[in-house]
Amino acid sequence: MSARNAAIAAIASHRVAGTQKYLEHAGEDIYGQYVFHEGAQRQYLAKPIFARLRRTIDGLEPFDPVIADAVAHGVKEWAMAHGATHYTHWFVPMTGSTAEKHDSFLAPTGDGRTIAEFSGRNLIQGEPDASSFPSGGIRATFEARGYTAWDVTSPIFLQVEPNGVTLTIPTAYVSFTGEALDHKIPLLRSQEALGRQALRVLRWFGNASATRVFTSIGPEQEYFLVDRRLAEQRPDLILTGRTLFGAPPPKGQELEDQYFGPIRERILAFMMDLDRELWRLGIPAKTRHNEVAPGQFEMAPVYEPTSVGSDHNMIVMSMMRRLAPQHGLMFLIHEKPFAGINGSGKHNNWSMATDEGENLLDPGHDPHANAQFLAFLLAVIRGVNVHADILRASIADAGQDHRLGANEAPPAIMSIFLGSQLEDVIAQLEQGAASASKRGGHVELGVTSLPVLPRDATDRNRTSPFAFTGNKFEFRAVGSSAPIYWPQTVLNTAVAHSLLQLADELERLDPGDFEGLTGILSGIVKANKQVLFEGNGYSPEWHEEAARRGLPNNRTTVDALPALTTDRAKALFSGLGVLSERELASRVDINWERYVKVQNIEANCALDLARTMILPATAAYLGRLAAGASSSRGIAAVAERVAGLADGLVDAIGVLEHAQHAAHETASVQDEARVICDQVIPAQDALRVVADELETLVADDLWPLPKYRELLFQY
Repeated sequence: MSARNAAIAAIASHRVAGTQKYLEHAGEDIYGQYVFHEGAQRQYLAKPIFARLRRTIDGLEPFDPVIADAVAHGVKEWAMAHGATHYTHWFVPMTGSTAEKHDSFLAPTGDGRTIAEFSGRNLIQGEPDASSFPSGGIRATFEARGYTAWDVTSPIFLQVEPNGVTLTIPTAYVSFTGEALDHKIPLLRSQEALGRQALRVLRWFGNASATRVFTSIGPEQEYFLVDRRLAEQRPDLILTGRTLFGAPPPKGQELEDQYFGPIRERILAFMMDLDRELWRLGIPAKTRHNEVAPGQFEMAPVYEPTSVGSDHNMIVMSMMRRLAPQHGLMFLIHEKPFAGINGSGKHNNWSMATDEGENLLDPGHDPHANAQFLAFLLAVIRGVNVHADILRASIADAGQDHRLGANEAPPAIMSIFLGSQLEDVIAQLEQGAASASKRGGHVELGVTSLPVLPRDATDRNRTSPFAFTGNKFEFRAVGSSAPIYWPQTVLNTAVAHSLLQLADELERLDPGDFEGLTGILSGIVKANKQVLFEGNGYSPEWHEEAARRGLPNNRTTVDALPALTTDRAKALFSGLGVLSERELASRVDINWERYVKVQNIEANCALDLARTMILPATAAYLGRLAAGASSSRGIAAVAERVAGLADGLVDAIGVLEHAQHAAHETASVQDEARVICDQVIPAQDALRVVADELETLVADDLWPLPKYRELLFQY
């Protein structure tokens, strides 16, 4: 029996353990159990220390190093009470994942004993190697020093593993020269930039009490789960996160029976474990359901401040990856792990709020009369329109090139959906003051036993990359594997720039000059209405219409990244203090290098599978066919077809090898990326076409790779 068929047979005997464990803990108050939250701080810190720390967390005063040792002592006592033996500074370098280096609390005393030590300096600062992470030229190999700095706004938590507990301190990561080497620092800077300009706007509207404006995020996370034993027979899934070969199964998602369908027991057991562990970490996991494609699922949290929500999303992905093997599953987060069915995204629900709890994107009952809401709404619209190319670049990577523009994801064109109510208000505002707002009304169901449902004033648009959904925007174009720090940094910065312009304009008016305000807002509508689109973003007609409107349509990563190198982009980030020109350039370089590395890994993996697995299986099948070809015209015809495809496979391997060689001979990473985009990827796609056709002909017991019908439907 082949390894593939053995894995298929083993699935039938798999029984899930763990549901009872969930039920035993479901009633306990476990939320935040592994977090040094306000309650734990109150318990383990002296009252004056606790009060000062809370003021820093709430953004009311900078962290005072004087209290560092006292806070560190309380953190250590709390962590050791939960069994912690080590601590780590947890950060997000520009690798796409998190990083950590563990140190023990124990220190030798010199008399053969040890004591537990953890000082304020240990809490505040760590020192990883700055040359071993991507820096885009900021740090040379011989310049190794880098620092992590405690991000006091992101909760300290415990990583609880079967073999031990680690105190985990969320930190920012900076070079010896003070330049950001991570995703966290630019995000925090962008939030402060947006907050400063938003407060200026609020002051004009008479709000003198709010002291801080921050952004909030609620990232809906899509992902796939497949049987681990099957997935481990696919080197492409292990090495690249997606299937480089695979013929369409007889059944895909065409019956539309997966979306919101009953969750299978094995998957539900994983989801229950996931929810429990996330709740213990203070992550407000709220929603779980089947997604559109077979084997695809989604979880969504309650909204949090963006920096905290971004950290939590990294923990969510890590926790999914850790728990999946315990259920015999493999967690797949690539944007397009399977051809021909929906890929995965991350829908970032984003808004702005004050420290008094006011949502600045809440239209209220009468949006037309809510001048403050309209001002902030139009600032967002202008920011997205003016900086559409930079926003597109913020979500660009190799995985996204397989997803964006397909009939399951927003196109690469940045546009905004507002819905019929706000679309009407904006149309009125273009001509002058808005005087009315459409109402939603009610939905009559025609059955007396069913309630009359209130109808929202606007519908949703799942084809829009940036859609207004009641009191927030949904940034739907972000990829499922992406750390959300960078796209949210770019969005915050674009909106901060627009708010700066708005604040400058308002401050030239007298307070309460709403006629002047109407003129400003009307002008913003006229200059930026081309980015508003209410129709089907999947349609070919939209691409034509977008071109007529002058909207950028950068279809690939290679097309998108140059937007970050323009003088306009440099001025945007440096002018608002988010990224220096050198820091921005480093991120662009890292993105180019990552694109090239990912595509080279995929091409090498495709060649390896084609040469060592698919071609030998084809040859073995030809040997079988040869035995019967002399006595059967039908078998002879099949043998001739398979032989022709075998020749085509060898030819396609040679074309891909030649294209790779051409890419490697280029003078720069940008040139290599262009050759990869124009030559290597088409050659790899052509190789796949031949291999996938062979999959439909070669005897099933000879085919070495688990097929889509098994990966997507075997649980």
